[in-house]
Amino acid sequence: MGSESRDGGLISIVTTVRNEESHLAQFLDSLLAQEGPLEIVLVDAESRDRTYEIALEYAARHPGVVRVVRRACSRGLGRNLGAREARGAHLAFIDGDCFADSNWLRRIRDGLATAPVVAGQTINVGKPRYGQLERVELFQSGYDVTYPSCNLAYRRSLFDALGGFDPRFITAEDIDLNLRAVRSGASILYAPGAVVYHHMRTTFVRFLYQAFWNGYGRKQLTEKQGSLWGRYRVRRLISGQRGAIAWARLFAAMAGYGARVLTGSSRRLGLREPGSGPPFTGG
Repeated sequence: MGSESRDGGLISIVTTVRNEESHLAQFLDSLLAQEGPLEIVLVDAESRDRTYEIALEYAARHPGVVRVVRRACSRGLGRNLGAREARGAHLAFIDGDCFADSNWLRRIRDGLATAPVVAGQTINVGKPRYGQLERVELFQSGYDVTYPSCNLAYRRSLFDALGGFDPRFITAEDIDLNLRAVRSGASILYAPGAVVYHHMRTTFVRFLYQAFWNGYGRKQLTEKQGSLWGRYRVRRLISGQRGAIAWARLFAAMAGYGARVLTGSSRRLGLREPGSGPPFTGG
């Protein structure tokens, strides 16, 4: 879709989902309640449950507002596909295991009027012991670049100039995009009023699985971007590990990081960004 056909007043909400049957209705209902103009572009990464069927039902009830694409893809590739299908001059990214506050998109729109990148506040809901762990922050030029793509918006012009998400990442593709944005001279505005609620993992095993792949993605990030540990607030990371659950997450992430070190030598990420990536892992 050429840039001349973009709708400057439209925000395109882009999401990639897989096996989100239990959350999808709440997710889509929360987006349809937002202040327009808006559209929802949903990329289903070949779900094995009823996610795709539910999405099609919503598309049929809301023609021209909800659009559905289906393709096996990584999270980054799925978002890029959705962005290419999107008609708006602004892109708001959110995940299928989330739901948005009623003022979310209005706050995002206000932020994009003053900054090319807007990150909202993500509040975890679910079992408290899985939800009260701090995000591991990474700073570049004074900006926190670890704001996740479950609540992140870009002006289309910047997203296209950066080439979108790098689909080779298992996780951390959002950090990579934010790093490249800041290095290009863009600012990131934090908008705490743009609230998204994120469902935490329901079992300890799934919680550790997510932590493992987060660690794996952080190692991919250093392969592409060079050593980043000096920019992490390592002392805060260590001091913030309070309780067995927090330490378990840290060790799972370290295991994922180590797994990439041991197995990724033949697949190290360079600066070039190919057009395909690994399978969607969810979470």
